Amino acid sequence: MRFPEANLIVDHFDEPELDFCHDQRSHHPKDGLFLYGPHDGPKKLREVRIGVVGTSAGIGHFRSWSRRLLSGIPVPPPGPTEKKDRLHLADFAGLEETFGVTFDPNRLRALTVDFDAIERATRVQNIHEAVDAVARIYTERVNKFRRNEEGSIDVWIFVVPEIVYERCRPESRRTGLTLVAGQTPKKQRARSPQSFLFMDERFDPRIENVFDDIPDFRRHIKATLLSIAPSQILRESTLEPTAFLNSAGYPKRGTQDAATVAWNIATGLYYKTQDRPPWRLSNVREGVCYIGMVYKNLPNNRDNHVCCAAQMFLSEGDGVVFRGANGPWKTGKYEYHLNASAAEELLGTVIEAYRDLHSEPPKELFIHGQASFNDEEWHAFCRAAPKETNVIGVRIRPTGGDAKLFREGDYPVIRGTALNLDEKNAYLWTSGYVPQLDTYIGPETPNPLMVTILRSKHRQPEMRTVLSDIMGLTKINYNSCNFNDGLPVTVRFAKMVGDILVMGSAREGGPQPFKYYI
Repeated sequence: MRFPEANLIVDHFDEPELDFCHDQRSHHPKDGLFLYGPHDGPKKLREVRIGVVGTSAGIGHFRSWSRRLLSGIPVPPPGPTEKKDRLHLADFAGLEETFGVTFDPNRLRALTVDFDAIERATRVQNIHEAVDAVARIYTERVNKFRRNEEGSIDVWIFVVPEIVYERCRPESRRTGLTLVAGQTPKKQRARSPQSFLFMDERFDPRIENVFDDIPDFRRHIKATLLSIAPSQILRESTLEPTAFLNSAGYPKRGTQDAATVAWNIATGLYYKTQDRPPWRLSNVREGVCYIGMVYKNLPNNRDNHVCCAAQMFLSEGDGVVFRGANGPWKTGKYEYHLNASAAEELLGTVIEAYRDLHSEPPKELFIHGQASFNDEEWHAFCRAAPKETNVIGVRIRPTGGDAKLFREGDYPVIRGTALNLDEKNAYLWTSGYVPQLDTYIGPETPNPLMVTILRSKHRQPEMRTVLSDIMGLTKINYNSCNFNDGLPVTVRFAKMVGDILVMGSAREGGPQPFKYYI
């Protein structure tokens, strides 16, 4: 691109701080949790109620891994080509010591599913029918438990064998398998015309509900559990990589070291079972609300309608997901726009939820997305917001190498570096060399985000304020315990949320906590 000035301003943002217990702060979630404990965590040790669904082998793997999680898992010694001090890694001290919660591996609500039944279901010719059958094996065990047993579950863990991961995704080829006939033709991808449905009186028309969904096991489980409880899906090989060896005696798949796996799963476990997230951003501006907007095409929709969803994140870091109206929002190859009534209703719902939590509307409401806004929807957003609320539209797009910034030394540009193009456009490097960790975790020279302030209802905020907010939002991914992400949470999980909302079993219901989707 042609730069507007010969000399551009290069800025840098300090690493955002995070709040933990006892009003202590740290830049790194692992350091803060280890030293101080979760922010606003339980005052005394709390036992979380976990339900586990898996094969007998999978449940065994989860129990043995849970015992290590409770006792602590060290970082393995460095390899011959690694640094002695790997500051991006940390020993996991134990679930109770780190998070103040616990559970008894011997008292889990363990629901066993039959491996042979799963294996047979994965061989059904039509991939939609096969994935639906496998997912039902798991979800029907949960539903049976809920009908017959007393007591609630805080989080459901689904431990799946490798064949589920290999055969129950949209890109699964299932080559070399002997497939078996189901109730639908092998190549069918959508509902058939009604006249075809009743050609065979033995055909159950309800089977074609499977074509309202993407054939993806994870999305099936998440969509079904939205009305039940938060869920977590784990592969058996993640828990016990040494149980799955190749002919040379090495694990078949590479995984992160056991301590890092423990940090990530334990963080998600805490977030999904407690009232407050394990950490929150320090020095946040009061009265600010962030929305991530996403559009997803509805499967098996003859009108080519699109689902619009909004994720609201507050200064505390936690989020709520709202479903907008389905409709003809796709106006171009990569362009999506709501009509006035849908835009006003969606933003009005978000502001009402914010008001319920804070007893007043937000002072500033930032809409983050990767699309632009036309006049009709923008004016509707402004009408939906109270007079005192400034609505700001910000486009955040990853770049693919169109801009590079280099510095002297062995490491690339420092995370938090920004290149200001003008008062509305800037490049922001959310990935890069981190001095605190003395490393850059990435395969190549980092690419920046392109940040554009599109519109504002009142005064346009300073670009530095917008970029600082985005830096903070890269620190609140509670599905892992990383130092940071490359994308703000408003953008990072947008596709994942949309993928679940378009599933047939997820199309009803009001706002849901963000923890149900990750």
